[in-house]
Amino acid sequence: MSETAIIKTTEGDMTLEFWPDVAPKTVENFKKLASSGFYDGTCFHRIIKGFMIQGGDPLTKEPAKEHSWGTGGPGWQIKAEFNERKHQRGVISMARSASPDSAGSQFFICDGDASFLDRQYTAFGKLIKGEDVLAKIASTQVKASGSGEASKPVKRVGVVSVSIVAAGA
Repeated sequence: MSETAIIKTTEGDMTLEFWPDVAPKTVENFKKLASSGFYDGTCFHRIIKGFMIQGGDPLTKEPAKEHSWGTGGPGWQIKAEFNERKHQRGVISMARSASPDSAGSQFFICDGDASFLDRQYTAFGKLIKGEDVLAKIASTQVKASGSGEASKPVKRVGVVSVSIVAAGA
């Protein structure tokens, strides 16, 4: 049975289909985290219009930990499943540090063509509904982050919940 993820955000809902044929372990990891409520109450902590919106850090549940947002994970890392799927608008992929096998829970959804990430990040699905929500989140006003990158949302863009449901439900 094919399943989709419904990401309920403070800006609206987005529905994603998975690509288990090219990234089976990554899809399994995301579904496991979503089903356990791991993503509920997190936020999109890094937003770059025309590039991507990033979320999935459990530390973002606590505003007091804002200085370390972007560093949190589930306590494990998964092996990269680089594939031939293109990083185009609406594609969801795993965020990671410099090490290829360092992804855990953080993900990003492309808000434009990011072909320079192809075969270097694990793309594992794409948006099938809610492109307007992606556009709205990507257009969130940002300021400089700790590293100086203009990517820190001025207002919180929350992830209310991520549900895994039967496709077409």
